[in-house]
Amino acid sequence: MAGMGPPPKDASYRRRQNPTVAMTRLPAEGRKGKAPSWPLIPDVVMSVRRDLAEARVEHLQNERRSLIDEGESTGMVDRKIDAALEKMTILERQLGAQAGLEAELWRDLWKLPQAVEWERQGWLRDVAQYVRFKVLAELGEIDAAKEARMWSDRLGLNPMAMLRLRWEVARDEVAAKRAERDSAPAGEAASPQRRLKIADAS
Repeated sequence: MAGMGPPPKDASYRRRQNPTVAMTRLPAEGRKGKAPSWPLIPDVVMSVRRDLAEARVEHLQNERRSLIDEGESTGMVDRKIDAALEKMTILERQLGAQAGLEAELWRDLWKLPQAVEWERQGWLRDVAQYVRFKVLAELGEIDAAKEARMWSDRLGLNPMAMLRLRWEVARDEVAAKRAERDSAPAGEAASPQRRLKIADAS
């Protein structure tokens, strides 16, 4: 008939043309149980830096003794020794703190809702790599801070990253009902109608 357009598409056809990817729901209470065993070896790079700094201090101290034996001034080498000692001390302190900070952050991360999916996907080393970069960033390494941000996105540790991964934290119904009850005015909370609504909801 003139003036009429084509018939509307069947709803099932429209659904096929516009598919949506279901969200993975993560438990609001987070992952239960102990964290997995730490999978990475000690930080080789930091250890080598510390060893090289110690070797430089020893070399400069030997040089200073030679200058003294020859009756030469040690002013320049003294300044080099001071700088080398400072670098060595910083690296020793960093290494001393690193293992403890990594263990603490590792335990905390495996309590998050995202940890349920990390475990399912077998992302233990990925999470550990984030932990290492994050701790190094906290210890003052700028390049490590950039890497930590990248790993944070991969692991869904911010809202935009969770959206890209199609993850969402399930609503904690028990907590929501408790908050609703606690925030209600005293008169409303005590009324029979209010109690009936809460009972029906549960």
